[in-house]
Amino acid sequence: MFNRLLIGAAALSLAASMAFGAQGVKFYVGDGDKEKEYMSMVNEKIAEIGFVLSDPHERINDGYKTKYGSTNLDNLGFFSIMKDTDIGPLLVKEPSLGGFSPFNLHIYKKQEENKTYVGHIMPDTMLDIVGVKEKAVREKFVASFGDLDQLVSKEIGATVQTVDYKALPAKPMMTFEMNFERGANLQNFIDDFQGKFEAKFEEKKYIIAGFKNVKEAMADKKVEFGRYDAYWVYSLCHFKFSEGIFNQGRPDAGAFAPCSMYMYVDKGSNKLMIGMPRLENWIAVMGIKDQKMVDSIHDLDKEIIGIMTELGAKEL
Repeated sequence: MFNRLLIGAAALSLAASMAFGAQGVKFYVGDGDKEKEYMSMVNEKIAEIGFVLSDPHERINDGYKTKYGSTNLDNLGFFSIMKDTDIGPLLVKEPSLGGFSPFNLHIYKKQEENKTYVGHIMPDTMLDIVGVKEKAVREKFVASFGDLDQLVSKEIGATVQTVDYKALPAKPMMTFEMNFERGANLQNFIDDFQGKFEAKFEEKKYIIAGFKNVKEAMADKKVEFGRYDAYWVYSLCHFKFSEGIFNQGRPDAGAFAPCSMYMYVDKGSNKLMIGMPRLENWIAVMGIKDQKMVDSIHDLDKEIIGIMTELGAKEL
């Protein structure tokens, strides 16, 4: 099993220095059912600290109960958020940050336990997965989480639980490129590709759980984003796959869901660049040992790569 530390917020720095590995995911733990406090926070209060909520998916546990007849959870929710004005300039330097921009501010509550967990993947782990090494970018990305963590601690609870890990997979990202005929109107290609992309994934029983047009979002926020002619992020979910993990004892792994696949076209380019963190990161960071879960994660990685290849993308 993974090494889990349950500590007070004041002891975080000491615990970090004592941990045998890196801290992969952090949850703030509140006594009782904190759904009301959480919904107020994400719908109202995070905007005050600069975060933008997109594509909220609340009470997924109700869907599990309806479709599969039962659930082990009182709450499970995926809420994709991003601090647009802080992250936009960083995306210009490091487009791979789209693998976690937006990211999930995850909530779950088990039926067997009267505690609510709210948290996210640690920003340093996000950076390590997507391969960002530049110190200045890393520092600014990590700093963007400060106000959020303070807010969650205040609204949910100051007790912090972390999931520690020893190493990431040898290849934590899947990346692709796709050549296309640009023509006079880039939007024609984008519309055609997005239509085929969504149809193909839905055919394979995936849910398009979210879409963020980052290029447009940056224009709305008046953030310089001239490097790109287009940049967008899809959020992907596979309901049956997710039920087999989150509803079967590992709701904490939902911090990695839904999967963010970023796509962009550099200015004047005729190549669509694509990237997504591999689901194999779930095994490494969350310490997943159950063989059925491990096999399903590996199968989904292979399937997603196969779908992208079918669409004409070349794996890098």
